[in-house]
Amino acid sequence: MNAEISLMGVYVPSLLVCALLAAMAATALALTLRALGLHRFIWHRSLFNASAFVCLLGAVMQFLSERSP
Repeated sequence: MNAEISLMGVYVPSLLVCALLAAMAATALALTLRALGLHRFIWHRSLFNASAFVCLLGAVMQFLSERSP
């Protein structure tokens, strides 16, 4: 994985891009669980959301590191 990604001439850290993707996925997961009514079975919602973000960030980083040349 490259250390920086160029977006229209502006270099941003690849971790920032991965964190944004993971945050969108974590938000979608939280909204889906809330819509299905499964959020009520979670003991500590904030802790669950934070841990889901960390797990998704690791998955996104792993996925993108395998794809980079």
